[in-house]
Amino acid sequence: MHLSRKWGVSVLIAGMVMSGCEEKPVSPSLVQGDGDWTDTGRYAACNVYSVQGRACGDRETFDVSSCDAASLAQVPADGIYTLVYRTDSQVPGIGADAFRVSADGRLDSFHGAPPTERRIGPREFFLTSTRTLSPTVTVRNTLVGCRAEGTWLYGCFASCRNGRYTRFGTFLAERWTRRAGEEEASGLRLTSESFVEQGLPVDVYVTQGHAYVVSIPNGPEKGGLTVFDVSNPAAPVLRSTLSLPTDNYWNGVWAKGNALYVASADSGVIVFDISEPATPRLVRQVPSDQGPLDVHTVFEEGDRLYAMSPSPRPRTLVFDIREPREPVLIGEYAEPPAAGLPPGYPHDALALEGRLYINHWSQGYLIVDVSDPVAPRKLGEFVYPYATSHANAVGRFGERLIAFEGGENWGAHLRVLDVTDPAHPVKVGEYSLGSNVSLHNMVLKGSRLYVAHYQHGVRVLDVSVPESPREVAYSNTFRETDPERGTSFYDGAIGMRVPGDGFVYVIDTSRGLLVFPEP
Repeated sequence: MHLSRKWGVSVLIAGMVMSGCEEKPVSPSLVQGDGDWTDTGRYAACNVYSVQGRACGDRETFDVSSCDAASLAQVPADGIYTLVYRTDSQVPGIGADAFRVSADGRLDSFHGAPPTERRIGPREFFLTSTRTLSPTVTVRNTLVGCRAEGTWLYGCFASCRNGRYTRFGTFLAERWTRRAGEEEASGLRLTSESFVEQGLPVDVYVTQGHAYVVSIPNGPEKGGLTVFDVSNPAAPVLRSTLSLPTDNYWNGVWAKGNALYVASADSGVIVFDISEPATPRLVRQVPSDQGPLDVHTVFEEGDRLYAMSPSPRPRTLVFDIREPREPVLIGEYAEPPAAGLPPGYPHDALALEGRLYINHWSQGYLIVDVSDPVAPRKLGEFVYPYATSHANAVGRFGERLIAFEGGENWGAHLRVLDVTDPAHPVKVGEYSLGSNVSLHNMVLKGSRLYVAHYQHGVRVLDVSVPESPREVAYSNTFRETDPERGTSFYDGAIGMRVPGDGFVYVIDTSRGLLVFPEP
């Protein structure tokens, strides 16, 4: 799951454009591949204004005089929508979101909570949500429909903080439906399902007959660690849960031997002793001498543990784990800011044969030589417009090294890259299920690529011919009847492991731990 990002904004006041902090243009010299999103201009003919006597986000601050109000009767009165925002700024910024509407309003959700006001009728679509974040901060988000075409809705949005615009522009929303012609599953038969009680489950690691599920906070619910005994995958048994009072945003997990590594947004890497697999014992937090440290994901290869840290300074930490329960920090890699690109940060990474492949969000996909961990050296990069490089998998296919890379945003899809020459990665193929649902994580096992694809569930691809990924199995884990569906763009199948025991372990944000036999 991505981290929140600051937007570039321009504020239109009484017909004048007052520019705030704007994104810089993407330098053509840095762009090596096509992006996930292409700017085709504003999505709708409406506009946002400051109106005397009306609050930021009020319906009256939107000019819809040029809109096709009659077409709004086409908008389904019940359903889950994903959407993309396009800011009205010199260089448009984008962001993804979701909302849910229902005929009687009881299931309505916008920005993760019931809207504070809704007006949905034959000639109108209006949703607004006001939240108090602290005694001094109130935020408001508003959507206004301008026209509709079938299951597509086009309109304007405004975001406000303490009554002042922070961003505004147009949006495109699409009602989510299962892909045409698909059943609940094909080639993947659900073996078991285990609900995760604490927080929002996001990742899993399976070792020693146990599945270790990490969660992030979900509203008032704390995140933490949930342990299931999966020695019988058809009947997992909950063994223990663990959380810390002020440290429980736990987004990633890995293990080596009797050590379990948890990525913490507050204290770096948390190390647990799992010599008794059902009851992890907290050992230490590393590095313990650097103050608050956000680690988003972790990856282990051999005697190295890599920890991707977005803040307070974006960098990838390298630990020696020859003593698995006593990681020693031995190096780091920090990508310098690139002219013409928004600041990036390491989101995820994979190590193979002395190279570290880093998904560095807006700065693209990096290939780094880590044979000397004290002095890592960048070998190459693959950069594309509006990048949100998020996850990857790499493997050998004959004499070639092939990387599978994907972003996490509206339009995000799988790219197949030949990285045999790390200085010159070349795109050789792709796989896409459309623009309105993002992929998330992926695991490569031989010639099979397993993809956690949010609302499109689990996808299994035959990549024996890397240029032409071919879907061989799927499971639509997303069901509209599941609790809290439609509260986020990042909803559905999110985490995945294929540990080699004959099963695929998937984390769904609502349903929890799902287990399937390998197809």
